[in-house]
Amino acid sequence: MSEQVQATVRPNVRVVLFGLMIAMMLAMLDNMIVSTALPRIVGDFGGVDHFTWVVTAYVLGTTVSTPIWGKLGDLYGRKTVFLTAVVIFLIGSALCGMSGSSVFGGVEDGMVELIAFRAVQGLGAGGLMVGVMAIIGDLVPPRERGRYQGMIAGIMAIAMVAGPLVGGFITDNLSWRWAFYVNLPLGGVALLVLATTMHLPKYRTEHKIDWLGAALLSVGITAIVLITTWGGNEYDWVSPQILGLAALAGVALVVFGFVERRAAEPILPLRLFANRNFALISVIGFLLGFAMFGAMNFLPMFQQTVQGASATNSGLLLLPLMFGMLVVSLAVGRTITKTGRYRIFPIVGGVVMAAGMGLLTLLDVGTSKTESSLYMVVLGVGMGFLMQTSMLIAQNSVEQKDLGAASGAATFFRSIGGSFGISLFGAIFANRLADSAAGGAFNGGGEGRGMDLEKLKDLPAQLREVVLGGLADAISHVFVWAMLFTVAVPVLAWFIKEVPLRSSNDAPPAGGTPEEQAEAALGTAPVA
Repeated sequence: MSEQVQATVRPNVRVVLFGLMIAMMLAMLDNMIVSTALPRIVGDFGGVDHFTWVVTAYVLGTTVSTPIWGKLGDLYGRKTVFLTAVVIFLIGSALCGMSGSSVFGGVEDGMVELIAFRAVQGLGAGGLMVGVMAIIGDLVPPRERGRYQGMIAGIMAIAMVAGPLVGGFITDNLSWRWAFYVNLPLGGVALLVLATTMHLPKYRTEHKIDWLGAALLSVGITAIVLITTWGGNEYDWVSPQILGLAALAGVALVVFGFVERRAAEPILPLRLFANRNFALISVIGFLLGFAMFGAMNFLPMFQQTVQGASATNSGLLLLPLMFGMLVVSLAVGRTITKTGRYRIFPIVGGVVMAAGMGLLTLLDVGTSKTESSLYMVVLGVGMGFLMQTSMLIAQNSVEQKDLGAASGAATFFRSIGGSFGISLFGAIFANRLADSAAGGAFNGGGEGRGMDLEKLKDLPAQLREVVLGGLADAISHVFVWAMLFTVAVPVLAWFIKEVPLRSSNDAPPAGGTPEEQAEAALGTAPVA
């Protein structure tokens, strides 16, 4: 590629990347900011029995829509679909902020309105998450992609730490409604930047939406998310409700498989799983989400209960984990771009992540903040090796026409893994705590739901020591199980084949030059 073309490509990619990073930041920050504001929301609306649905509705909307958004981008062009997702997310944010206001008749139905609008917001967020990765796949070839996806991984790491801090500041100094309104100006900037600067090649025009497949997949995913949300909490694992949902999920997904085999444009093309690398990285993504999201929920709990940190400070105490993840993600992305090799990274990442989980099994009442910080650095380094490398391998395993479906599938399996992990580890924690000497200090409930952490400070010193010991033991037991699941990651990654990363998204047209390809990527090709 000539110097003139390179000079044209890079600035365009950087401007678009700026808009994409804002969009990804919004999707990642939102749930964490809102979680911090939940106590204030419950104080205004009541409905304490349903407040968890404020989070669940968002997760459900995101998970259900992710593979569908990916396929729609393949069919209709990623620019149009992504901008639509941004608009839906912003509309959902505005409606959430107005929940229970005079616009909708007051606070009487405020919680119900908020839950419904959070589902709308989640639908948009699903498009943001998968769209960012797929658009990067359109803008730059696989050989260059690692660098930019490493930056996105860095944004995800920053969002995990910044979310609770921003949420706390907004809730304390403004109003919980601004936890949603803050998305509007930032989303507006992203919308303007991307609408005016993002020009993507259009790979196909013929299409037929697989409505039946989309409906069946949505039913199956919804049932699975409800199982992982309600199981062991609202209902017993062998209750008619959970067993009924399991049967519904099984039937819906089996029928979905038959439908996809015959669909002209399947939502999730099953032929993708015939590719060994894609199948392996899908399982790795599930395990990564399972161990990472499931276990990470318990780090703030350990810091707040056993180590006595405030909610805000517990967010700051996660900085070592995010620092390790950020630095390694950027370094790995640049290394992949430079060398074109990637197979070693998920192997090393799996080993290091398992080691980090193993170190976290050592947590007890005597663990200092310095020790726990070092353990988290190791875990973060392992996550940094894995997070975007898995997406890169998934995208490099498919044709450009299936890029959206592949990106959606990779995001979907990680999300579903996280849902299962949170549920299973919550049950493991609750059962371990109930069997300990500290179990009598709590009134039961899944995931330790019955505990009143504020009252720990008021317990007699001897009893408090017993309770904290029980909590530390239950949390470390969660990391034992997380480590066992994580050990499977490097084993699976060993069988990944090192397929050379493509230097362009498509082969040059007959007689075409690299300069013509670059011009097509800048917008001279039919624009989607």
